[in-house]
Amino acid sequence: MTNLHKTNVPILIFWDVLNLSLAFFISLYFYRINDLLFQQMEVVFLLSLISLWLVIGYSNKLYGEWAGSSFYKSRMTKYFKTYFILAGIIGILYLIFSFPKDVRNLLMAILVGIPSLGVITNSLVIRFYTPIRDRRVKMSTTLIAGSGELAKKVAASLESNSYAKLAVQGFIDCSNDSSKIKKERVVTNLDSLKEYLKDNFADEIIIALPYSELDKIKSIVAVADFHGTRIRFVPDYNGIFGENVKSYQFGDLQVVNVRQLPLDNWFPNFIKNIFDVVFASLALIVLSPFFFVIGALIKLDSPGPVFYTPVRIGKGGKPFKVYKFRTMSDCDNISGGRQSTVKNDPRITKIGKFLRKYSIDEMPQFINVLTGEMSVVGPRPHRLFLNQVMQESEDKYMVRHYYKPGITGWAQVNGWRGPLETENQKKQRTSHDLWYLKHWTFWLDIKIVWLTVFGKKTHKEAF
Repeated sequence: MTNLHKTNVPILIFWDVLNLSLAFFISLYFYRINDLLFQQMEVVFLLSLISLWLVIGYSNKLYGEWAGSSFYKSRMTKYFKTYFILAGIIGILYLIFSFPKDVRNLLMAILVGIPSLGVITNSLVIRFYTPIRDRRVKMSTTLIAGSGELAKKVAASLESNSYAKLAVQGFIDCSNDSSKIKKERVVTNLDSLKEYLKDNFADEIIIALPYSELDKIKSIVAVADFHGTRIRFVPDYNGIFGENVKSYQFGDLQVVNVRQLPLDNWFPNFIKNIFDVVFASLALIVLSPFFFVIGALIKLDSPGPVFYTPVRIGKGGKPFKVYKFRTMSDCDNISGGRQSTVKNDPRITKIGKFLRKYSIDEMPQFINVLTGEMSVVGPRPHRLFLNQVMQESEDKYMVRHYYKPGITGWAQVNGWRGPLETENQKKQRTSHDLWYLKHWTFWLDIKIVWLTVFGKKTHKEAF
């Protein structure tokens, strides 16, 4: 994957907005709507269309990165993926709501116009903008100091990124082990670097060495300064901290965020919060009649309250009360919160067994979503004592508490719900939760919701 240069993102967004606007107004020219209310809402309709496109496009990384050497091919693949998702959403609205005939014709015309104009506008922007960009920047010759994995990654990144405009001249072998790099690509070693630069010009040297090689780094800088060669340094943050590292400027300081995850960015977090509020509100409206039926069945089955509100650990390790339908005998629920549910647990009531089997007992947690304590999708919240056990036994377990817990999660839809008795169960639950946080997308949340209802693995370990 190659990141799209940030200066090009506004240009592509501008052309997409222009394309959508043209499709809308051309369609409106041929299918003029006579409805006065619609005429007053034309601008709102267009802005909604553009906003929906940008949200879907952002989720599809339409403005973020491309795969392979052809930017145009990758761009158009994601463009049409975004288009088909947009068309699907409009199609669903088309089926649900009874639009007047002229509005339906307008929607169809817009859906025809978007891809047609999209091919033209994308071809134009890539054809005319790219050559100008290419003429602006001269190709620079670059030496990479290092021969390990980091140096190899630097070379691969430069050679796959046409925006970098850096030609890798070769590698400077700074160690006795150059097994990561092909021998023909090693042009000199550290001891011979000064002599090499006398006969071979290089615009710059990129140092790709670990911090432990400080003496070698200083030596390379001294040689580069002697020849007037520019220096760049690539810190091996991933080698120290692992994945998801991001650096940023804080005043005069360069600060490293050791674990930068997708939901740390405001826009993905905003999208997730909007989804939570909308989905939870709709779910409570639709399910509210069933709540009365379930409540009556619980009261008839055993004495006690309808709801059970145990304490769970949420975002930032803070405790909160979670709402659940009571599935056990009321007198047995008071166990200090330390007695785990086991298979064929005698405390489970008849109606409770059914509710737990299909996770219906979790439905009241949509209330927790609206109060901001939970999300629809996320790592499941655990009891305090279980949290302490998991924190001691599983590496990075508490990272899952960076964000709000969920009603359902990636671990649950992959069959890792239920007991946490074995080391493998603990490890799999934690690793699936951490994988979700590292790879979050809006469409992953949609997939998890779908698998929660229709997935075969979701209810496998339920009891």
